[in-house]
Amino acid sequence: MLIKRDFYINGQWVAPAAPHDCIVHDPSTEEPCAVISLGGQADTDAAVAAARAALPGWSATSAPGRLELAERILAAYTARADAMAAAISLEMGAPIDMARSDQVSAGTTHITNFITAFKAFEFIRPLGPQAPQTRIAFEPVGVAGLITPWNWPMNQIALKVIPALLAGCTMVLKPSEIAPLSALLFAEVLHEAGVPPGVFNLVNGDGPGVGTQLSTHPDVAMISFTGSARAGVAITKAAADSLKKVALELGGKGANLIFADADAEAVKRGVRHCFNNSGQSCNAPTRMLVERPAYARAVEIARETALATRVASAHEPGRHIGPVVSAAQYAKIQALIETGIAEGARLVAGGPGRPDGLNRGWFVRPTVFADVTPDMTIAREEIFGPVLSIMAFDTEQEALEIANGTPYGLTNYVQTADGPRRNRLARHLRSGMVEMNGVSRGPGAFFGGVGASGRAREGGHWGIEEFLDSKAISGWFGD
Repeated sequence: MLIKRDFYINGQWVAPAAPHDCIVHDPSTEEPCAVISLGGQADTDAAVAAARAALPGWSATSAPGRLELAERILAAYTARADAMAAAISLEMGAPIDMARSDQVSAGTTHITNFITAFKAFEFIRPLGPQAPQTRIAFEPVGVAGLITPWNWPMNQIALKVIPALLAGCTMVLKPSEIAPLSALLFAEVLHEAGVPPGVFNLVNGDGPGVGTQLSTHPDVAMISFTGSARAGVAITKAAADSLKKVALELGGKGANLIFADADAEAVKRGVRHCFNNSGQSCNAPTRMLVERPAYARAVEIARETALATRVASAHEPGRHIGPVVSAAQYAKIQALIETGIAEGARLVAGGPGRPDGLNRGWFVRPTVFADVTPDMTIAREEIFGPVLSIMAFDTEQEALEIANGTPYGLTNYVQTADGPRRNRLARHLRSGMVEMNGVSRGPGAFFGGVGASGRAREGGHWGIEEFLDSKAISGWFGD
């Protein structure tokens, strides 16, 4: 049992002001694996005070100095990769090989891309030739409250902490209390890299506690939150009284439009993407829309792919999916699978209960529903588990209407050999991101959505600008 009760405040590990233990469970066994403490108002106040005191000095540092620190963080993070993978696998159930190759490397990739973006970043820019004496300046927002989820811990922490540092902000991080171990290790990485005291602070806690305290704190200028739409609404309301800047990266219900001329691997690729991380990704393509001539074959490929998807302990090596993160998440997914059956969707793979041979741990059977209609619950709600809904379409316009028939708008996907059709659909799909024919977004592209998926822009220079205020200056002297 790991004992991790301390918080990181003002460059030191400090005990909570009042004891409030929280047990962390191993999703593969359901057994307790660590004890942390949930912070209270006194802990939040101490962390915010440290960040506020450090702000003048840190915001005045040079861009080369901040860049050098980011490079030291990257080196320290890379050196702790194996320990980080073990922590993520233990706390949230990512299979250990996947934790190394995907979860940890997401942090590496984001830090690297921010370093690249920052090297070309201009904090003072000419407005344009039409206004030779006008400049646009970018200045740090101030103290930032960072609230991150459990499903991709290092992905989201790196997407917030690194650009905040580069922008010149100081911060308080509240990671998920369900999966806090990797965040505590990340704090050690920052300490080793020499982040000045007070610039980065970490207080564990839950949403109603530390999350609300950061959202309402008068000395916190900005909240950057990743999580559910419901929590995003609550945070926005809590932050309104103090007129904070709020950046939200929320859920999704991605549509994957597969046309009859798509490549042979399109369906299998879509199923695997949906099931990756045990389906616990906000950008998962959970709605597969298939052109009718290819529909029957697509359902069969999806069924075969689901049946071939191995489910096993996160502690076992190999290519498989692990458990979902918690008992509550398991119960939610089971209820939605039962609802899909009750509402008339055709179950072609998986279904309720645990996979054969797994009687303990929060394991979900990789599940595929066919003949789903847009009005069904499983087509509308974010399930956040390895559950795929397949539906047919006859025309491009019908596919577009189904895809856009959701309040979410994070990532949509298109699979077709028709180039002009790809481009046309990419412009008409209502989402912050569109990925086509299995081609990932390029390095430095942002991650973010529209509508109920929030409107944050994380990654690249957009991610740095999230933590900056812009200032228009006239009468500028010189070049």
